[in-house]
Formats: sequence, C-alpha cells, structure tokens
Amino acid sequence: MRNYTLKQVLTFIEVARDKSVSKAAARLFVTQPAVSMQLRQLEEAFGLPLVEPSGRNIQLTRAGEEFQTHAIAALAQFKNLEASMAEHVGLKKGHIELAVVSTAKYFVPMLLVRFAQQLPGIEIKLYIDNRENILSMLTRSEADLVIMGRTPTHLDCEATAFSSNPMGIVCAPDHPLSRRKHAAFELLRDCAFVVREQGSGTRAAMERLFAQHEIPIKVAMEMPSNETIKQAVMAGMGLSFLSLRTVRHELAAGHMVMVDISGLPIVGDWYVTHLRQSRLSPAANAFKAFLIEQGGPLIESWA
Repeated sequence: MRNYTLKQVLTFIEVARDKSVSKAAARLFVTQPAVSMQLRQLEEAFGLPLVEPSGRNIQLTRAGEEFQTHAIAALAQFKNLEASMAEHVGLKKGHIELAVVSTAKYFVPMLLVRFAQQLPGIEIKLYIDNRENILSMLTRSEADLVIMGRTPTHLDCEATAFSSNPMGIVCAPDHPLSRRKHAAFELLRDCAFVVREQGSGTRAAMERLFAQHEIPIKVAMEMPSNETIKQAVMAGMGLSFLSLRTVRHELAAGHMVMVDISGLPIVGDWYVTHLRQSRLSPAANAFKAFLIEQGGPLIESWA
C-alpha cells in the first residue's frame, strides 16, 4: 500500500474545492507552505502530479480530477465508519460537522447553546457560507447536517422543515415606500436594490419572486454580507429583499422598515438536510431531532 495519510487526502480535497492553496490554508488554519508540503507528499506517494499552476491559482490534472472523485467517495465512507463507531459510545460524547447558509447565522448560535445545555458532551464544528458553497460541501460529504432555506433538487437528500423563514422587502425609514400601505408590486419596478451575491439562496429567492411579477431587478450594488446590506439600506442606498429573521433588531429599533407590498412577506421554511445514503451518528441524529422538536419555537421567541 502506498505511503500516504488521511490528512494529505483531506488537504487535497480542501485545495480542490476552490482550486486555491491560500483558501485551503485559511480553512485548515495552517500556513500555505504546510498545505503545499502535504500536496507534494501526496503526489510523491503516487508518483504523478495532481495539481498544476493556472494563473494565480491552480487546476487539477486529469489524474487529480480522478483522485478527487475517489477521495470524496472515501471521505463519505469514513464518515459512515465514524457514525458506526459512535453508536458504541451513545450520546455521552460525539462530533457533528454542521454547515449552514449565511442567513441562518442569526439564529443557529442560539440553537447550539440550547442544544449544548441538553447534551454537553457533543462537539459541533460550524461552517457558514452561501448556498452554493454549502451545497458543494454536502455533495462532497464534508458536512453531516446542513441548514438551508431551500432543499436541493439535484441531490438525493432527506430534508425536514423545522421553522418558518419569512422574507420581505425592507427600506430606510425615510424612503417614500416606508409609508405606503398594501402597495402594488409594480411600484418596485423603478426602485434600486442592494442585493446578495450570485450563489446566495436569498438572491435566488428574490430573482424568482421578481420573475413571477415580470419585473427586472434594478441593482444598486451587490454585496456578499447581510450585515453590509443592512448598513447600506439604512444609509439610503436602496431597498433590499432579506429574510426577516436577519433584521429583527433593526425593525424593532425603527432603523429599518418593512415595505408593505401586497403578497409579501413570503413565508418559506428552514430545513435540516443530509444526504439520504449517509449514516448519521447518534450525535447528528440527536441534533436533527432537537431541531425538529424544539427549533421552531426557539427561533420564534428569538428572531
């Protein structure tokens, strides 16, 4: 058997995700030379290059692409192995890899605190990113559970709704639409919007909504952060379409107003999701059950 380590394989998967050594190093909390060394040792073990330079980043070689496919499959099997061994331990201790879309960060920490109070021996590692990247993690079996607002249709997943997700349009208090009642959606045609980036679930939901009304979105600026968008809206840069879970403090304080548009807010759901073929550990099953049984009421009282 060739002399390579699981750490080297996991490092390769991180590098292959974004085709970037620097991004992999940041996620692994190591230096770039450390990542490069792991890659070099892995290539030496197999006697062929797995990556090659491509501008300022890298790309996978043909062998590297095949290696990535098998490495992801192997990672899924290792997770099943961990889940199987965890059954011998029960709920005294455990580990969960939890990935959530960025909008969920406004209530997930509270849920983690409540869960830890009930089962303090379970450690949870949290990943936060936009929907596109979270789906990639799910596809590669890098997350045991995922929290998102819309389940994927291209993956064989088991998804269970555990809380509502109201979404609406917000503006600054001095915006002309802030005082309108039951305004027609057509009034949004000439309004400028501060929007999330492509790949965001919020952006996708907004685009579907405007497409249904056959109204183009007039983009004032695109931003990758709900917090930055909120500041831009309050400064008067434009309106925005956001999950109302993210703006509860601003609405309550009067720093922001929900625009009263007929048919809004739209109410979706938050889902806890995992690949159907994945074997969940007792810890992951316990957290999933906690979300389904207690998540909704806790979020309603919190956000």
